[in-house]
Formats: sequence, structure tokens, C-alpha cells
Amino acid sequence: MRIRIVDAFTDRPFSGNPAGVLLLDSFPDDAWLRQVAAEVNLSETAFAHPLPAGGDADWALRWFTPTTEVDMCGHATLATAHVLHSTGTADGTVRFATRSGVLAATAEADGTITMDFPTSSLTPLPLPDGLAKALGAEVVAVHDTAAHIGDLVVELRDEATVRSLAPDFVALKALSSRGVIATAAAERPDCGYDFVSRGFFPAVGIDEDPVTGSAHTALAPYWSARFGREDLTGFQGGARTGLVRTRLRGDRTLLTGKAVTVIDGDLHA
Repeated sequence: MRIRIVDAFTDRPFSGNPAGVLLLDSFPDDAWLRQVAAEVNLSETAFAHPLPAGGDADWALRWFTPTTEVDMCGHATLATAHVLHSTGTADGTVRFATRSGVLAATAEADGTITMDFPTSSLTPLPLPDGLAKALGAEVVAVHDTAAHIGDLVVELRDEATVRSLAPDFVALKALSSRGVIATAAAERPDCGYDFVSRGFFPAVGIDEDPVTGSAHTALAPYWSARFGREDLTGFQGGARTGLVRTRLRGDRTLLTGKAVTVIDGDLHA
């Protein structure tokens, strides 16, 4: 059985966010999917199989962390679309049936892939007890995305503060249903991106996710409202980094990036 490791939201190996990708004939039982995801031990492993022609979607797609199945994942969707296009299995737009509805991914001639995701709603919150201490930083504002991705979007003072975070992951685990996204405006207007972020997801078994596509369905409306522009670029990451281009379209957010396959091998299980 073929398995691939793909670095997403980057155009070079060993950066961006790595995801496992398995193309199957059908989904085996959930226990096997969880075991594979635990063995791969990346933030997410994607499992996909083709659907009959003529339906609303072309492929069924599921995502697992090493400990649990998740409702939405951007980088592993990008990685799956990259595998389908780079192997000639699909071209143009691919529609995925997922827990978050039908998600489309369109490959362009320049190697980029644009994904169409639902925009996350943002609800302002008072500062939750213990959040600033868990992050180790002064908090400017907090918004909840519980109705969609289940993250807290936390604005910090500046880019340097976001980049230098060393959170208490045990404390963060109790503060959101999925994760905490720390963000700030870019320090310089000429740096090639508009805002920065880091994503922490100890509640689903991932201390830090390098480049979280789904988080940008909340970051896009947050920063688009601030900057008054629909098209933005986000920079995310700590040790590994990547870029996500966002385009806000009302209740949909377009996420654009590149991907590269770094491992292509056989799974003996």
C-alpha cells in the first residue's frame, strides 16, 4: 500500500507542515486508520478514496492526528490534492466529501493549489483565566471560533512576541476544544506577509502545528477586517514555517499554497 509524506504550504522539502497521505479503495475500520496515523506520528494523516462519478464530490477524505479524528484540516487536504495532481490521478478541481462538507481544491499551472473552505465565525471573549500565563505573554484580544473550528484566536502585542512563545502546553490543553492560535500583525510592511501566527493543539495531541490551513479560515476574516483587504498572506510557524495566501469571500475562504512530496514508499500493514 502506497504512503506519501508531503510538506504543505511550502515549495521546498523540510519546511511547511508535513502530512501523511494514503489513497485507498475504501476506508478500512477506524481502529486501523488510528493505528496508521499514530505510526506516521505527524500532526495529521489524510485518508482518501474515490467516489462514484456524478455525485457532489469526487473523493471521500478523512484526517487523523496521532490520537483522534478531526473535523477540518487544511494542510493535509492540500497534501492530498497535491498527490492526486502530481501522480496524474486528478486534474483541475477535486471535490472532497469531509466532515466539514464538500471542500474543493483547484490546481493551477504555477503549482499552487487553492482550497475553498468555510469561513469561521469570530466571537469576542473576555480574557479566559490562565490564558496569558499559559502563553507567557500579554494578550491584546481573544476571539472564539467554537461554532466552526473550535480554536481561540489570540492577538498578541507584536510579531516578536508570537515568534518567541514557549507555552505551557498542559495549561493550554484545558482552554479550548481544539487549539489556541496566537497571532499578530507583521512587523514590517515589506516582509512578504501581512500577519504571523502559531498554532498550539495539545487538546488533540499536537503541541504545535507548523502551518495550520484551517486556522486561516478564522485568521483571514480577523485580519481582513483590520486591514480592509480581502487578499492577505499569513506566515505561520516556529521551527518549521510556511506561507498561506488567503482570500475572503463572505462565508467562504480561499486558501492557497504549494506542496512537495518528500517520502514515497510502501506501508506494510
